[in-house]
Amino acid sequence: MIGISKLYCGGVHASDALRYGRMSQKLPSHLLQFSEDKKPVIVWNMTKTCNLNCVHCYSQSKNLQYNNELTLEEGKAFIDDVSSFGSPVMLFSGGEPLMHPHFLDLAFYAKSKGMRAVISTNGTLITRELAQELKKVGLSYVGISLDGLSAVHDRFRGKKGAFTEAINGINYAKEAGIKVGLRFTINKRNAQEIPGIFKLLEEENIPRVCFYHLVYAGRGTKLMEEDLTHEEARQTVDMILELTKEIYSKDNTKEVLTVDNHADGPYIYMKLLKEGQTESAENVMQLLKMNGGNSSGVGIGSVSWDGEVYADQFWRHYSFGNVKERKFSEIWTDTSNPLMKQLKHKQEYVKGRCAKCKWLDICNGNFRVRSEASSGDLWSPDPACYLTDEEIGL
Repeated sequence: MIGISKLYCGGVHASDALRYGRMSQKLPSHLLQFSEDKKPVIVWNMTKTCNLNCVHCYSQSKNLQYNNELTLEEGKAFIDDVSSFGSPVMLFSGGEPLMHPHFLDLAFYAKSKGMRAVISTNGTLITRELAQELKKVGLSYVGISLDGLSAVHDRFRGKKGAFTEAINGINYAKEAGIKVGLRFTINKRNAQEIPGIFKLLEEENIPRVCFYHLVYAGRGTKLMEEDLTHEEARQTVDMILELTKEIYSKDNTKEVLTVDNHADGPYIYMKLLKEGQTESAENVMQLLKMNGGNSSGVGIGSVSWDGEVYADQFWRHYSFGNVKERKFSEIWTDTSNPLMKQLKHKQEYVKGRCAKCKWLDICNGNFRVRSEASSGDLWSPDPACYLTDEEIGL
């Protein structure tokens, strides 16, 4: 996760994170990516059921009832464990988490155990009444996925009117006093929608947007050929940087981030140097070192509806164990599993241009699941890294 407004626009300084000791439990949410202890943020895909049928869904969800989801009691036991383990955030996802019969109870329980409870949702099920309930349980943040403006979004989601329903959900959440943000997955089909998304941030007074680089998992694997080329990725990141600068100059509370491609970090650093902003560039470098790059298997983990534990929410073909049989904290720290050990020390195993890259310490090898999906080799270079050989020091 790369904070564009934090880094490129100077919204955060290295001293801000140091002031809190860089410990996960003490850092405010906007500084959590700079924690030193890297206690895992938990993405709990609590249900596979979903009311939509999105073309890039990594969990391949449908509007069906699936068997073997964690019971309410098993869910609470799981929360007991990860909260005592020190995980700072429980991100409830799916499928569509609002279709889970015990979502409100479990979100409230996570809050009661000292965790920050956030949700990733398509937004279509949020009514005015439900938004008030979400506020009562103490939800910290509602992330609502959009794939573009009305026509494009509806095509991605497989439902006419999905965009209008999502905007209504955003407004109901805001009305209830809950922080909301957008989640946008970039590909060839929708990159041209990004300026419209920035305009939407202003028109709807939405404080945050996360732009996700495409990860080849679930139905997203079928979109591999529709991922941006390296040149298109550079152009898109440049566009996001310029649009962020523009919107931040009007409202410095707006937060813009990119996710799932840590090449964005060195790219911002080099851009600032080219622009003659040496002091800003050095601040960015300090923050990038604190960020530490890709955190799959370390600072982020995923648990599925049936209790399987994954390195992140996209890495669904390899389970480290099941929380019904063994505590998450035990599974997560068990480096007798060869892959878990490797993920804790990614830099020792990456190959090719990644192994020789001068940015390896702040990228951490980028997204291994994308490498495996594209080449069959887990430790091959991430195909989404758009930096040139010259830029990485080869």
